[in-house]
Amino acid sequence: MRIALGLQYNGSAYSGWQIQPDLTTVQSCLERAINSFIGPRPLNSSPSKVTTAGRTDAGVHALGQVVHFDVEVEREEWSWVRGVNSFLPKDIVVNWAKIVPSEFHARFSAFERSYLYALHAGPCRAPMVVSQAGYLIMPSNKWLDISAMESAAKCLIGQHDFSSFRSTECQSKTPVKTLHEITIISRQPWLFFKIRGNAFLHHMVRNLVGSLLVVGQGRQPSDWMARVLEAKNRNMAAPTFSPDGLYLIKVTYPEAFGIPDPWLGNSWFPGDLFNEK
Repeated sequence: MRIALGLQYNGSAYSGWQIQPDLTTVQSCLERAINSFIGPRPLNSSPSKVTTAGRTDAGVHALGQVVHFDVEVEREEWSWVRGVNSFLPKDIVVNWAKIVPSEFHARFSAFERSYLYALHAGPCRAPMVVSQAGYLIMPSNKWLDISAMESAAKCLIGQHDFSSFRSTECQSKTPVKTLHEITIISRQPWLFFKIRGNAFLHHMVRNLVGSLLVVGQGRQPSDWMARVLEAKNRNMAAPTFSPDGLYLIKVTYPEAFGIPDPWLGNSWFPGDLFNEK
């Protein structure tokens, strides 16, 4: 039986998603919880391993992560939610579980991913969202040039070689990805970037945000972004921005699989933020 789970987690305490020796990761905690809930197995069976829609870096969060795993025991879908959650730490939660066909794959069946970057800008940090939002120091009487950032972002929409925004550690087979949307929502002192595409390179979202902020601060003109994109050179773009404000908010699959939308009721963001254009 193949089970899909929808997850949320605060990534602040974790060394990213993927299991790493001697480090605490989201994947290691989830697999431990699943296998603890399943209980003892026959001697010739192996513990369940999960496959994720997208690996998140250290400090990055998720509101709509999706994973799948195969298991021989049968449980009700709601039992998987309650049971696995009882073994998880408080900063990781299963929101839903669904029995899916064997052809469903959390990573390869997905055709779109959506991220949100939450940024606080001002003369001092916001202590109530430490590690949950990025921070940009700015005088209280100044604000970012939203129009300039929106203009700069236009050249990024569509299919492009995003090598200029790719980490040197990226393992993707190709730097060519397709972006469908970059929406910038200004609610001073808060700024939100919604970025939606078919797939993303390692550090790509954080590198895009960092470069857009360079334009918003007036350090580069709007047309600089097109030159950076065309250069296909990581050294041309801005430094990688903080992981603190980055959230994987949704992974989209063909309707035939019936994968639920993320439940966003327990996020700290304003509820209308996810529907605003």
